[in-house]
Amino acid sequence: MAKRQLKLGAFMRPVSIHTGAWRYPGAVPDANFNFPLMKQMIRKLEAGKFDAFFMADHLAVLNMPVEALKRSHTVTSFEPFTLLSALAAVTENIGLVATGSTTFDAPYHVARRFASLDHISGGRAGWNIVTTSNPDAALNFGLDDHMEHAERYKRAREFYDVVTGLWDSFADDAFPRDAESGIYMDPEKMHVLDHKGAYLKVRGPLNIARPVQGWPVIVQAGASEDGKQLAAETAEAVFTGGGPIGDAQKLYADIKGQMAKLGRDPDHLKILPGAFVVVGDSIEEAREKRALLDSKVHYANAIASLSINLGTDASGFDPDAPLPDDIPESNASKSGRERVIALARRENLTVRQLAQRLGGYAGSAFVGTPQTIADEMQEWLETEASDGFNVMFPYLPEGLNEFVDRVVPELQRRGIFRTAYEGRTLRENLGLPRPENRFFRR
Repeated sequence: MAKRQLKLGAFMRPVSIHTGAWRYPGAVPDANFNFPLMKQMIRKLEAGKFDAFFMADHLAVLNMPVEALKRSHTVTSFEPFTLLSALAAVTENIGLVATGSTTFDAPYHVARRFASLDHISGGRAGWNIVTTSNPDAALNFGLDDHMEHAERYKRAREFYDVVTGLWDSFADDAFPRDAESGIYMDPEKMHVLDHKGAYLKVRGPLNIARPVQGWPVIVQAGASEDGKQLAAETAEAVFTGGGPIGDAQKLYADIKGQMAKLGRDPDHLKILPGAFVVVGDSIEEAREKRALLDSKVHYANAIASLSINLGTDASGFDPDAPLPDDIPESNASKSGRERVIALARRENLTVRQLAQRLGGYAGSAFVGTPQTIADEMQEWLETEASDGFNVMFPYLPEGLNEFVDRVVPELQRRGIFRTAYEGRTLRENLGLPRPENRFFRR
């Protein structure tokens, strides 16, 4: 029996998720706005046979205090469709996944942009459905208040139906382009959607031919109950937050189980937790790199993150001493607070080190040698904690290069990651079927 194969996306955002990444020695500080570097990095990922380049997006400057914002490399970035369309021209196989908001965008715009990207790239587009949680985004779209959480997900579900319906506006063979007869398009193979729903009213049809993949791949990242339900109903890839392997196995079983109850094939959904990866010649060296990276987080920002996680003001703690034993009780999440305290005790971190870990990136991380990182990834794959990972690099471009040059060959040696792309489209490489046109069935 063939081994299960890892699927790997690169979570670019379009830069490293770590707050201190732009300050790391040798890192390119303007990586999020450096197009020549973007071209170099996506070509490197394609050489490493990555499934997709995943570009997150924000519709507002991140809502954080100005003192924190002035030190954040996420304050500015390219508009995703402009960037990915340009990157499509310099790549041939790697998928191109972008965020598209169901709360502040119109389904016709989203359908048209993703269909265009799919045609431009030869079938490599993916739509990351988000409901946009940042309340400041509402202020950029003429609204005084942000839509309530459950309401956003109801709108998202209808939005998905409209977008996919618009992608099915034309049969795959609707455009004979017969110069001799003068017939360019067959009207019998065009469908007018004429959608009228609780949130949306869209006539259609979409003024672009059906995407190369039928539909761009549907990606989702919500972790709430509403988010997991949306994933089970619609998603073909899910970007999860990681966490301990036991929690990941429960989430994997939960979402795939919901899919099966809905009559969907669980193999037609790839669950890809975020994996922050730091590579070293030894585990000690990798940990030293991580410590250096965390140290680049400004202490004022870091202690604010620690205070939020503990639910109490930590600014009076001795920064170079261990976390105090007598931390006051608070209204903070008990489980979150306990995880923070456990992390400090487990890794023997000072208050400063703990704060900078939380202020930099505190999610799931694989820190070690190519062999130990591959061991962990293989365990997650084989115990059904994931189908692969959305890899997050600690600094750019070197952190990306180290993963491609050192970890990918180790995964390939074990027979759990491809040495050549299976096809030309993102669906083919992920092992996903091409959706049938709901209005023009074969």
